[in-house]
Amino acid sequence: MAEVERVLDQNAIESLAALVRDVPDFPQDGILFRDITPLLGDGAALRLAVDALARAYADIDVVVGIESRGFILGAPVAYALGVGMTPVRKLGRLPRETERADYELEYGTNTVEVHTDAFGPGQRVLIVDDVLATGGTAAATAELVERLGAAVAGIGVLIELTGLGGRERLARYPVTSLLQYE
Repeated sequence: MAEVERVLDQNAIESLAALVRDVPDFPQDGILFRDITPLLGDGAALRLAVDALARAYADIDVVVGIESRGFILGAPVAYALGVGMTPVRKLGRLPRETERADYELEYGTNTVEVHTDAFGPGQRVLIVDDVLATGGTAAATAELVERLGAAVAGIGVLIELTGLGGRERLARYPVTSLLQYE
């Protein structure tokens, strides 16, 4: 819980957590989905989350938002930091030359890609997503960032599902999660 306490106090954590809905058996049986749309729909809560993620990191050159809910959080975090945002997208959704990486998630496999000119050598990149579960998507994104010559300065997420081992998989990087669930 140390990462959470660093950027939010207990009252803020509780106010954000109250706006996350549990949806059983979505997107498939046995998965408990954490629905953040009520949090996103509350202006004060959205501001609190974005400000906390931005405050956790300094000296960032670019924010990466992972498709698709990472776009929702990544863009305002980039704005708060005064930097640009680069989308990392699912396979086949970017129009120019891309670099791609495959990954496994808790209920299947997928591929993410980024434009080959998305980062400059040595740029410091903050990866932002909504949920850290197994860490597969974030690890694949970090691989893409590093393959293109940039450095992962950190990974910031709204929710961390602690029982799925994502933080351990990303042990090389600073990870900040605002809310943690088993």
